[in-house]
Amino acid sequence: MFTGIVEEVGRVVAIDAAADGSADGDARLTVRGPLVTSDAARGDSIAVAGVCLTVADLADGTFTADVMPESLRRTALGSLVAGSPVNLERAVRADGRLGGHVVQGHVDGVGRIVSREPGARWDDLVVSMPIELAGYVAEKGSITVSGVSLTVTHVGPDTFGVSLIPTTLAATTLGTLAVGDPVNLEVDVIAKYVERLLVTGTVAQR
Repeated sequence: MFTGIVEEVGRVVAIDAAADGSADGDARLTVRGPLVTSDAARGDSIAVAGVCLTVADLADGTFTADVMPESLRRTALGSLVAGSPVNLERAVRADGRLGGHVVQGHVDGVGRIVSREPGARWDDLVVSMPIELAGYVAEKGSITVSGVSLTVTHVGPDTFGVSLIPTTLAATTLGTLAVGDPVNLEVDVIAKYVERLLVTGTVAQR
């Protein structure tokens, strides 16, 4: 699991499509991230723009991971190109601080930046979301946007707002996003489990 506290902004070195050339195939993603690879080993988990990926290879401050068709369909990873910046976070240690919130790295949908309003030292963003995620997003609750743990400032039928402090603007890719840019969204897993328990509890009572 992760916390949504970005450790460094890496760069995509290469994203190689499926060997058979199929449009719905898998891909291999290579990312430069000196910090997150400093103690990494094959099989470790690293969140890339909020997507949990498994390290397959390591070399000179870069790591390579396999990206399955499901991940390409359900996330914004397919829009990455060589040179794209990505938020990186290693899996949290059991003895570490949970600085953000519980993040699985399992993206629930892709949103887009609807508007961006700069403040004195912060930016206010409005982000679109798939309508089916709206029930899991609450004002003052937590949401993960491209791997960054954020507090929701307001919620609409298919949008939500967040405010970015100076640290977030400087230390993550959210500081350079423009209107229309895609972002990976992960809602609070606790909300999903509460819904599931209510649904299965109702069925069991019948």
